[in-house]
Amino acid sequence: MDLVIDSNILFAALLKESGTSEILFKHTLYAPEFIFEEFRKYKEYLKGKTKRTEEGFNELFDLFERNIILIPKEEIDPFIEKAERISPDTKDVPYLALALKLRCCLWTNDEDLKEKQDTIQVYSTEELIKLS
Repeated sequence: MDLVIDSNILFAALLKESGTSEILFKHTLYAPEFIFEEFRKYKEYLKGKTKRTEEGFNELFDLFERNIILIPKEEIDPFIEKAERISPDTKDVPYLALALKLRCCLWTNDEDLKEKQDTIQVYSTEELIKLS
């Protein structure tokens, strides 16, 4: 399944071994190109919170970078206005815009995205585990 992946999913996968990391690479994943800027910004903080070894953390981060297809801002821009209208939170606009562009679903554990908009199909980690 093609999915736009929200940064909260990647944060969860980095912090602990869970169902998130088990299903992470069973789908074709897309994200706005800025997503890894957030991770680089918080990398030291995340490493301090994780139960992973430094090596394990870096290996998983490298896997993310190799397996998530990044879409440039310019390609998402035509969908921003519609995403702004449907998004319950401005920080989620780029993810919704990308899902609109790709006509695919969004993977997030953000309940507001699931409950406060009905344009984009949203899956939580728990729902994707059940589908796998």
